[in-house]
Amino acid sequence: MLVPINDLIVAAVSKMVDDSQIDGYREPSHSDLEFYIGRFGLKDGDPKSQGQTVGKAKRVRAVLSWAIDNDPEAGAKLIEALISKIRASGGFRDSSENYIGSESVRHAIDAFESEGFVLSMDGSLRAKNLESLRGRELTEALLGYARRAQKGSHDAALVSGTGKDLLEATAAHVLNTKYGEYPQQANFPALLGQAFVVLGLATPEDAPCSTEPPQRMMERGMYQAALGVNRLRNKEGTGHGRPWIPGLGEAEFSAAIELAGTIASYMLAKLNER
Repeated sequence: MLVPINDLIVAAVSKMVDDSQIDGYREPSHSDLEFYIGRFGLKDGDPKSQGQTVGKAKRVRAVLSWAIDNDPEAGAKLIEALISKIRASGGFRDSSENYIGSESVRHAIDAFESEGFVLSMDGSLRAKNLESLRGRELTEALLGYARRAQKGSHDAALVSGTGKDLLEATAAHVLNTKYGEYPQQANFPALLGQAFVVLGLATPEDAPCSTEPPQRMMERGMYQAALGVNRLRNKEGTGHGRPWIPGLGEAEFSAAIELAGTIASYMLAKLNER
């Protein structure tokens, strides 16, 4: 699963490579950075390739900021490679001359945690196992997935550690929050419908009336769109984390992921209001 990339994480990773405030040198070197930047096809965002003289922190920040807008997948791979390099060089060991410092480690831990990832004090990085989370902590982790899905992150539609699609995991969380459990054998339309009812959202079962707020029509559309996304994940329509159906075009693929993120974000926002 690709690591997330956003402005907060870019700032944290840039700080991790910064050795401008110390006497001496700390890995990774500019040569290392050039290798990884070239490896992941990010030279167009590299200020050094444009003749500028910049420090390592500014260089990494520029490349990753460019990647957010132009190639987030490559940017995510660069982040993962840099953290692996820093770890291998002793950057997370306080006894090492390459130690990046407790403040930089803590900032990075907090940045990744906000996106549903765990960076340990020794530099290992993994997605949170959401099955072990409950309550607001799970809400925040799911919001991280939803935000990434809204930006088109292809791997955000399947929630790590659960085997569930993002929308299925969100609906289950809503029902768990309300009742302490959810019907694990329910099909996706029933599960989503129950979650919508708990949140006070309209479904096609609620007949429109002339005096209802306009967002009720939008909510019915969200419900139908969620069913459509689920069908694209699995021809039988039962969900449970199965791969996308074969032959899906890039336009449909991207739209489905972004729709899932938008609908999940709306559901979680409504959950937070209750």
